[in-house]
Parts: sequence; structure tokens; C-alpha cells
Amino acid sequence: MPLSEHEQRLLEQMERALYAEDPKFATSLRSGAGAKASRGRAAFGVLVLLAGVTLLMLGAILPLIALGVAGFIVMIVGATLAYLGLRGRPAAPAAEGDSAPEAAPSTSTGTPRRAPKQSSGFMDRLEDRWRKRRDDGPQ
Repeated sequence: MPLSEHEQRLLEQMERALYAEDPKFATSLRSGAGAKASRGRAAFGVLVLLAGVTLLMLGAILPLIALGVAGFIVMIVGATLAYLGLRGRPAAPAAEGDSAPEAAPSTSTGTPRRAPKQSSGFMDRLEDRWRKRRDDGPQ
């Protein structure tokens, strides 16, 4: 059964809110088939890396410098493939209907405050605490 127009609008609003709150998670949800291809690329990269290690070891066991150099190059290619396969896709650009972040409000002293970030990490929280202590300290 298809969704009504109202349900479709609500779903689009929920998608925009999810993307605004956590773009990395939203992008990972959108990439259904791409995740399997990335895992396959990573597995192929690991196999190429192991083949390179084997060639490098053979080049060291047998006194063949060219085989060792070729093994090293194959190892670099395999490691790069594995890294790119495991690394995840870059975040998608924002949808057309999304609004830009609003300007930060200013304090009573006239100095502008930074707008709160979407997902604040540990250091951001510490910086905010320090800023509050400095701004609201003894006068």
C-alpha cells in the first residue's frame, strides 16, 4: 500500500533531520549495495596484500631482488585496496530543501558566541565549559 502525501512529507522530514543530526550514519544507511562492494574490495585487497607478502618472502629466500621489489609493490597495492574498501564513502551533500545553519547569537558583552555544533565531542564540551567559566566568572 503506497504512502499518503502526508506520510511521505513526514518521512522526508525525518530523513532530513537524521541527515542533519548524524550525516555519517545516514550515509551508511543509504549505501545498501555499496557496502557489500566495499567489503568485497577490502577482502580482495587483503588477498593481494598476502600475495605481495608471499612474493616478498620468496624474493628474500631466493636471492632474487626483482621478485622482492615486485612483492613489495604488490603489497602496497593490496594495502591501498583494503584501505579504500574499509574506509567508507564520503558524506553526501545536503538535500536541496535543507536550510543553512543560523548565525550564532551574541552575548550581552557584544561578542558573538559560536553556534552549537551538531555532534559535540569531548573536546568541544570542554571548550564550552571553559568558555562559560570565562564569560560567567567573577566581575
